[in-house]
Amino acid sequence: MNFSQWIRQIHRWLSIVFTVTVIANFVAMALGEPPAWVVYSPLLPLFLLLFSGLYMFMLPYTGKSRSEQRVGG
Repeated sequence: MNFSQWIRQIHRWLSIVFTVTVIANFVAMALGEPPAWVVYSPLLPLFLLLFSGLYMFMLPYTGKSRSEQRVGG
């Protein structure tokens, strides 16, 4: 598995973690005043999703495209 595939896999798992923390946040708010750590818990996965998403967004614009790699190599 190369680096790009690892980033994609990490991005998928981070999206699951982010979704779970947001759902937990809504549940905690429905039950009353949630503690601060519950309110801010979605921020870490969100920032990690930002960086992994930006990396994947920039992949087509940097380096050789996949079709050029197959033809040339």
